[in-house]
Parts: sequence; C-alpha cells; structure tokens
Amino acid sequence: MKEQMFMRLGGVRRYAKHLCIDGVKDTIAVASGKGGVGKTTTAVNLAVALANKCQLKVGLLDADVYGPNIPIMMNINTKPDVTLDKKMIPVENYGIKCMSIGFLVEKDAPIVWRGPMVSKALDKMTRGVDWGNLDILVMDMPPGTGDVQITMSQNLQLSGALIVSTPQDVALMDARRGVTMFNKVDVPILGIVENMSCFKCPHCGEPSYIFGEGGTRRTATEMGLEFLGEIPLEVGIREACDQGHPIVLAAPDSVVSRAYGDAAEKVVQKLKERQHSPEIIL
Repeated sequence: MKEQMFMRLGGVRRYAKHLCIDGVKDTIAVASGKGGVGKTTTAVNLAVALANKCQLKVGLLDADVYGPNIPIMMNINTKPDVTLDKKMIPVENYGIKCMSIGFLVEKDAPIVWRGPMVSKALDKMTRGVDWGNLDILVMDMPPGTGDVQITMSQNLQLSGALIVSTPQDVALMDARRGVTMFNKVDVPILGIVENMSCFKCPHCGEPSYIFGEGGTRRTATEMGLEFLGEIPLEVGIREACDQGHPIVLAAPDSVVSRAYGDAAEKVVQKLKERQHSPEIIL
C-alpha cells in the first residue's frame, strides 16, 4: 500500500505521511550502529549547544529505554507532572525540556520489556508529552539497527539523523549499517560526528590516537556525508557527565565545547537546506 512504502517519482522525494509531534518543528535522531561510542553524551551536549549557541527552543528525548542516562547527565531527579488531558510535562533543566523513561522508574530498576512494550512507551514519550513549541527535539536513539529504531524512524516524521562513531574500524562498520538503515526508511543523514577522536595528555598535551586516526572523516567522504567534527577524549567530559553538568556549560571555552558548538551550527544549516528541498507529502 502506498501509505506504507516510500516512492521516488521524477527525482522528487515522496513518502508516506508520518505522524508529527505537536508543537515540534524538527525532530532529529542521534544514533549509532553500536553502543559505547558516546552517543548519549553527544546528544546531551548537542542539545545544550543548540539552545545556547544557536538560541533555539530545544527538547531532549531519551529513547534509549534499556539504558536511560539522560536523568544523570542532565541532573534531573524529579518525575514529570501531568496536564488535565493526561499528557506528561517534560522536566526542564539548563533550558532544555527533557523526557526519559528514567524519570518514571526506580533509579536501579532494569527495564525488561519486549519490543511491543518498548514501542508503546516511546509513543507515549513522544506524542503523549506536552512539548510546547520547540524548534528542535533531539532524540537519543537506542544503539543498533533493530526493531525499535526502525519503528521510530517509520512512525515519526524525522527531519534527519546524526550518526556518532569512534574512529576505529569496528565502530565505523556499525556506523555504516546505521546509515544504511536510515537510508532504507528515507531519513536523511545530517552528518557524522567522530567521538573519542584522540586523547590529549593533560601533562604534556601530546595527542594519542587510541582508536585510530581520521577514520570517521574518511568514512564520511566515502559515503558522501557531511563530517560534523571531532570530539576528543577528555577527562572533563566524563566528569561533567557524572556531575550532571554538560561540558558545553561547565567549560564553554574548551576545545570540546567549541567542537559541539560547531556541530550544532552545521546541523542547523543542514536542516535549513533540507527545508528548501522539493518534497511531496502523500
């Protein structure tokens, strides 16, 4: 059925009408082909950079149901209130409206849900939330390319996806799979961020390329994608995450913070370019 498939006619993109989130102008997915590459850290600092450097109204959705870390990284310990029409009100900190399954369960409680329950919970945390008016909703996706990722990509009107990877070959192989998954569901790739690009010694300042050098930039070039920047591996990032104070606020003049800010500006530019591309909505 045409409502369930994507078509390309005459070079103009046509796609099934996805369900929008009320009040949200653009929804972007921060994703990775595998876990452990710093996807959530990137999503948090990107969201704060979009709000502070780009002066946008930003929301942050923790869609990583099995490993919700947004409450810690955003220093939020309260449960969301509910409106009269039974919609949850996102919890706000650092000027970012946040929603996470971590707000609704006990701190150490494991999430042992099957796929359908996860999909239902994510639907509740997207369209069951009173987001107000947002310029951008940053969605921290679960790692991998499974059923949850595909379902969310198909059911939500995503403006684009940002891929996070470390420069090592194993991570890049999975990053390519993530790009391919989003291509199959017709979600445009906004670019690739290289996380943990190098470790700079705090004593001598010499960089050490622990996971390899330049791999993500080469992959972006090979796949014809925008390279959004390199985020070095620094102790300050870990400390800021554990303290619930994003590095772009804790150390705004640091190399890391400038890199996140540059990536945020590139994302905004890519979204503007996409708005001018010809589309027909069925």
